[in-house]
Amino acid sequence: MTDPLDKATSRAPATVGEGCLSRYDPDALGAEDGTDFPEAAQLWEQLHRPEGLPEPCEPSGKDA
Repeated sequence: MTDPLDKATSRAPATVGEGCLSRYDPDALGAEDGTDFPEAAQLWEQLHRPEGLPEPCEPSGKDA
């Protein structure tokens, strides 16, 4: 074990492309890489809501 990176506890996922076009290979990513984010669409809408619009109401499951 001459490579000091062999002692690391984690490794970066595989990449595709070179230079400024380098990115993580989507086919190599999985749940263990932290790619599962089911609330992503909801967060995107919350962060990109136009000024002045109220937050959408979510059903509480209770009768009003």
